[in-house]
Amino acid sequence: MRLGKYETSNIQVRSGGRRGMPGGRGGGIGCGAIIIAAIAYFVFGADPLQTIGMIEGAQQQGPLQQQQASMSEEQVCESGPYSREACNALNSLNNTWRPEFQRAGIAFKDPVLTLYSGAVSTEGCGSASSAAGPFYCPADMGIYIDTSFYDEMARRMGAGGDFARYYVIAHEYGHHIQNLTGLASQVRSLQARNPSQANQLQVRMELQADCYAGVWAGKNRNLVEPGDMQEGLTAASAIGDDTLMRNAGQRINPENFTHGTSRQRMEALRLGLENADDSVCDRFFDFR
Repeated sequence: MRLGKYETSNIQVRSGGRRGMPGGRGGGIGCGAIIIAAIAYFVFGADPLQTIGMIEGAQQQGPLQQQQASMSEEQVCESGPYSREACNALNSLNNTWRPEFQRAGIAFKDPVLTLYSGAVSTEGCGSASSAAGPFYCPADMGIYIDTSFYDEMARRMGAGGDFARYYVIAHEYGHHIQNLTGLASQVRSLQARNPSQANQLQVRMELQADCYAGVWAGKNRNLVEPGDMQEGLTAASAIGDDTLMRNAGQRINPENFTHGTSRQRMEALRLGLENADDSVCDRFFDFR
């Protein structure tokens, strides 16, 4: 996908993480642990903060030492190819969704992208290790990504390519949209009142976020290159609940689904891309 270069005035980006790179000594975690726990997050992540808490308690070694304030947004974005790519994507996502909110008369606030290494502290959602995988924190409106996840996604899941990586951040941005529109709080209330429906409601949330990711790409169809859609569909398929359960040697149990099957995730992404209209994503919730 041919995204233009980011503008620091249009994005909010910061760095964070424990000193030392993932996989090194001094409290880091290995890449194998990252992908195993990331799979656990995608399969059992009805509440990603629960996964984060478990991973932190099991793997954190010593106090968390943040690496933030000293780096400017430009330095964060230029710290590596994946960082630059993420900043470009965030810039495009802001430019795409901000006008949509303005047209709908809904207050819009940019999310904050945190690119971290090893572990990170959020403002309101606790602490997380990179094993949690990419996640969105509604309390601080933050998207959190340890970019080493992208290498694991390509090596272990067969989901490489720039569009696959864009899909990841666009999906988390979809949760930001749900937060701003109030849908996320509605769903949390419904889950609290109907615990037996909690997983089904979470599946709808995740599929709608996939749909929003597709809408973003559809609204920027002129930037989409040959092969991009297949990269996105491959990534969506790789992180379907049924596929992850099967690959983990588990019995496929629909009652434990939290993100949707591979087919559902691919269909949701394709739905958004082909229609380029966020209203089509409303179908995942009949109360809207």
